[in-house]
Amino acid sequence: MSALPLVLLHGWGLTPNVWAGLRDALPSRVVTLAPALPGHGDALPAPSADLATWSDALLPALPERAVLCGWSLGSLIALDLARRHPERVARLILIGATPCFVARSSDAPWPHGLDAATVATFNADFATDPAGTQKKFVALQSLGDARRRAVAGELAAALADTGPERVPGLSSALEVLANTDLRVFIPEIRQPTQLIHGAGDALMPLAAAEWLARQLPDARLATINDCGHAPFLSRPDECAALMADCLDD
Repeated sequence: MSALPLVLLHGWGLTPNVWAGLRDALPSRVVTLAPALPGHGDALPAPSADLATWSDALLPALPERAVLCGWSLGSLIALDLARRHPERVARLILIGATPCFVARSSDAPWPHGLDAATVATFNADFATDPAGTQKKFVALQSLGDARRRAVAGELAAALADTGPERVPGLSSALEVLANTDLRVFIPEIRQPTQLIHGAGDALMPLAAAEWLARQLPDARLATINDCGHAPFLSRPDECAALMADCLDD
């Protein structure tokens, strides 16, 4: 049985190296691609800080038809690509996902995100102390995980460079996270979707994934206990088994 290519889209402030353990756990028949997000690793920054621009920057490197696996910021990009380029996306796997990273209280309230003031402070801190802010972000992502120390170590080993020439591109990614709200578009995304979420995720609450599972037309949610924001690091074999079921053509 042949498997569709699997494209792995990582989260903010990291590099594709974060997928190493999961790639080892996946069946050998699965061909994986793990591009760097704009402004991360060796990838050029996107020309503007909006989600569609970021998605379109990645599109030329994608196979003609593939399964997209997005984690955190990568999940927003995967959702956007599935909606605007459905012919290229056969299925979705979303890890630690949300349609809206920041909590909102006016017009269309959204309680399942980070406090807006906290996000603004984080962005301001990154401008003055990028390396220190990255370390705090790693600590937040590993909270709620039974393997917290090991997960934090793997995240730290995959951090993107924060040299002066890289900071603007990473800051742009924070703007994408802060400004994106895909809730109104979610019912348009009809690809079969596997959601994977750590029950103890302190960065993106489980309620965000539960909302997606209800609103996406064809979705199922797997909750992994004793895991934080990066279950594919804490439990790579369990995540790989869930993902393998989504890959056969």
